[in-house]
Amino acid sequence: MELRRDPITQNWIIQENGDGPWPRFGACPLCPGQEALAPQTIYSHWNGNGLWQVRVIPHLRPLYRIEGDAQRRAEGLYDKMRGLGAHEIVIESPNHDTSLSHLSDEAVAQVLRAYVSRITDLKKDRRFKYVTVSRNQGVLAGQDLDHPHSQITATPFIPRRVVYKLRSFQQYYGLKERCILCDISAQETAHQVRTVEWDDQFVAYCPFASRVPYEIWILPLNHHCSFEEDVTTWERQLRLAHFLKSILQRLETVSPSYHLVLYTTPNVAAKYDRKQYWSTLAEDAHWHFEILPASQPKAKSYSMKEVYYNSVRPELAAEELRSAGARIVEKA
Repeated sequence: MELRRDPITQNWIIQENGDGPWPRFGACPLCPGQEALAPQTIYSHWNGNGLWQVRVIPHLRPLYRIEGDAQRRAEGLYDKMRGLGAHEIVIESPNHDTSLSHLSDEAVAQVLRAYVSRITDLKKDRRFKYVTVSRNQGVLAGQDLDHPHSQITATPFIPRRVVYKLRSFQQYYGLKERCILCDISAQETAHQVRTVEWDDQFVAYCPFASRVPYEIWILPLNHHCSFEEDVTTWERQLRLAHFLKSILQRLETVSPSYHLVLYTTPNVAAKYDRKQYWSTLAEDAHWHFEILPASQPKAKSYSMKEVYYNSVRPELAAEELRSAGARIVEKA
């Protein structure tokens, strides 16, 4: 793979270098007993009965390669570099047919613990400027392996949308000396028009300017910039697991396919990073999950478009998702 930067938008674009098609497997390479079909395990949690409950492995067809350095270079006025980075698969359960929303709270908490461990470890590598988690569920969302899983990527650049959001956080804090997501969550919980669910630690709501129907953001009510530094205790992981499960179950009543992305702080210890530029992260940044349902066949992968059309107002979407909770309880 090769990375090329658009000189106008400053987006880094992954370019295929003829790496070939996906390898063929006679069995699911993520299932128990098929470990020999997959790369070596990076992280695992065992359930005490001699079986793994969560595993993390390098991606079977990685977009980024961890070996070497970026080899940044010019081609006239253009910039490009090697596809340096890390691309990992978090196998959320040994069960091939059980989605994240239907695991136990304890099992989901172990998945969150794997996220924390791998993000923390990858941020120790000064070649990587940004590390995040994404999850594509369903064919419409571009899920590339049938077995339920998440993906972790580490890149030698900060994605453009992340940079844009971090700058917005800075500007708002510079104007009001408050975190914008703290202000938004306070207003949403007070008005309870676009909120889907909340407790004393987390809130989920449909954003005021939702990009797609039933878009949901999940964030902690108490200010914290870094997911991997906030969700460190078992109690915190268990609470977030229960909350995340509830939101995903609600969402799946209207859209079984979705993209989930974690936004956390960039790696300020990264080589060549402008440390002074991100000096206010602790005050102005606020980690969160964004979940975008994929309801159209053209939504093959998680992407950022410039202008969105949303056919369902977030107020109505939130009301429907709140009602979905009652239906889920009745079925149980």
